[in-house]
Amino acid sequence: MVGPGAPPHGRVGAFFDVDNTIIRGASAFHLAVGLYRRGFFRRFDIVRFALHQARYLLFGENKQQIDELRSEALAIMRGHSVAEVALIAEDVYDEVLTLRIYPGTRRLLDEHVAAGHAVWLVTATPVEVGELIARRLGATGALGTVAEHRDGFYTGRLVGDLLHGEAKAAAVRALAEREGIDLTSSFAYGDSAHDVPILSLVGHPFAINPDRRLRRHAAEVGWPVREFRARRRATRRSINAASLAGLAWVAGLVARAVRRSLADRP
Repeated sequence: MVGPGAPPHGRVGAFFDVDNTIIRGASAFHLAVGLYRRGFFRRFDIVRFALHQARYLLFGENKQQIDELRSEALAIMRGHSVAEVALIAEDVYDEVLTLRIYPGTRRLLDEHVAAGHAVWLVTATPVEVGELIARRLGATGALGTVAEHRDGFYTGRLVGDLLHGEAKAAAVRALAEREGIDLTSSFAYGDSAHDVPILSLVGHPFAINPDRRLRRHAAEVGWPVREFRARRRATRRSINAASLAGLAWVAGLVARAVRRSLADRP
């Protein structure tokens, strides 16, 4: 249970990673699917995103993979309206993301909100998606990757760095200073070894649904572990099955595209 006690030098904060900590899988992938269905992406683009999503569910985060996805997504979003993407993100939350929230993490977040803590989501996901999820969950706000836009349209460039790894920790330190949050009395929750920098900032770090490297690190330094993937082994099998099903779906898309291409040839 989360304690309501006030810290001696500032407000208590609770910092939550999003993907595989609050929401099963990569939230940006589900946004990409929603955008694809509305004509934003080519079939080839969504096939690549689906392959990355399957790899992510099977093996966890990979820095090179994340950087590749970032570059591709920024190029695809160039020239699109911020308002239109925001509306699509709302639909994606209602249709998909709300069904993929881990109940155990949601309970922890609700306890922090009830205790009057400053609850922030900290994610490499686009800040618009992070803010949407934070608003729907009743959190204070979100820190996320910022895509540049001018006159209401995306430029295809980032403002600053991808919010990942050490960049997350730097953003939380700046937020804590600005908002008067006492990090030594605060909480942080993450699922990946890439979350170690932000977990190391606070007095109460927790590994949630940790990947192998974070689980090992948590055991070495004595961090508590919370496993919200019900019946972990069974869940792992179901994730593998879902990932293989996703790969089969991708293969089907590719096969149909190839058949159409061949049929269209003179």
